[in-house]
Amino acid sequence: MPSLPDNLGGVADLLDIAIETATPERVVATMPVTPDHHQPFGLLHGGVSVVLAETAASVGGFLAAPDGRAAAGLEVNANHVRPVRDGTLTATATPLHTGRTTQVWEVKIRNADDQLVCASRCTLAIADQTDAPSAA
Repeated sequence: MPSLPDNLGGVADLLDIAIETATPERVVATMPVTPDHHQPFGLLHGGVSVVLAETAASVGGFLAAPDGRAAAGLEVNANHVRPVRDGTLTATATPLHTGRTTQVWEVKIRNADDQLVCASRCTLAIADQTDAPSAA
């Protein structure tokens, strides 16, 4: 099984997303909700929930992909069912389909009271893995 980098980097770091558990069958990620995660009206921005969902699904997709292959998001949908102002969210991603060229992951995001905040489905493309471009 491929290993994850020590640091997720990018937007996951900006939003303080942490991977708690990661296997090809289940990924659990957490994220605090602070004013930096809000939309202009003081609630969790829906796009931030989508970033959390896609991060969890992409980690799982990477781990479930065959050697030499990687996962990249094709489509994400999200139903935001409960507003959030603060606290910690937990995203649990599980695969619905892990095929040769695509994967579909279900992601449920819950608050600290285990209430559903967002239900998401992420479709991932499975493609040949290439080296990341240089940051130079």
